[in-house]
Amino acid sequence: MNNQQDNRWGILYCPRRDIFFPQKRWEKIEKVLQAQGVQYDKVQSENTKSVERICNMFINNGYDTIVIVGGDSALNDAVNCIMRAPNERREKIALGVIPNGVMNDFARYWGFDEDNIEETVDWLIKHRVRKVDLGNIKYTNQKGEHCHRYFLNCVNIGLVAAIMNLRRQTRRIFGSRTLSFFFSFLLMIFQRLEYKMHLKINSDVVKRRVMTVCIGSSRGYGQTPNAVPYNGMLDVSVVYHPEVTQLIEGFYLLFTGKFLNHRSVHPYRTQQVTVTEAQHAMIGVDGRLMNTPEGEFKVEIEQEVINFLIPE
Repeated sequence: MNNQQDNRWGILYCPRRDIFFPQKRWEKIEKVLQAQGVQYDKVQSENTKSVERICNMFINNGYDTIVIVGGDSALNDAVNCIMRAPNERREKIALGVIPNGVMNDFARYWGFDEDNIEETVDWLIKHRVRKVDLGNIKYTNQKGEHCHRYFLNCVNIGLVAAIMNLRRQTRRIFGSRTLSFFFSFLLMIFQRLEYKMHLKINSDVVKRRVMTVCIGSSRGYGQTPNAVPYNGMLDVSVVYHPEVTQLIEGFYLLFTGKFLNHRSVHPYRTQQVTVTEAQHAMIGVDGRLMNTPEGEFKVEIEQEVINFLIPE
């Protein structure tokens, strides 16, 4: 690779594990790229660690356009790599996506369609850049080390983090988004339905049993539907434990984009959330489970720090 790649894309291909012939998917994308005259170097990832290694390689070798052919988790790995780069280098990098993941919520927010590769590549070629926000979860790990993790979508605490984990697993089995969510919902009856939590959001203190919390810089998989990733704010949905009939209604409202209308959902908008306690609750970052932090942790927003390629 050359030391300077002004116009050449660095493409990181993350094959989906839930389809039988992932290479066929790349062949379709490759035909579109060649037909539209895109100059690129493509490297295929093998696992999560290799995503970070390849992304770092593109950054260090001077690629100014990095395109992730993958989903939300791969984008999460990419933005965390980019944020570790020096500010001067980071300002030159534009991140794009061709949706190809188990979950593609951030790409879907902007209108990218995983089935319309031609339109997606055409938009990426036009190189329309929008600076987007990143959420940042700051915590202490089990070794006592101070850590942080950036996110584009959301942090989930509690039941929905467990469901998202089930959804990823069932999506690999069933393929369909609807089927995977349906079976995740059925498996939910085996999950803990409420958690003792202590949260500080603006001047409000929530200290009670809570079913789930979503802290979103973007739509949060439908739980923070009014969030936008460029206003310097986090949307927060705190869901108290509803009755079973209300729980079913809640999933209906989640599917129809009216989640905030549910009587058990309490919405907030803030720049910081302090979680003093979230006893036994799973925590997901952009749909992927993370190791549970030790003790108190904070979730904050950093405004307009990543150059993202968006549609016209």
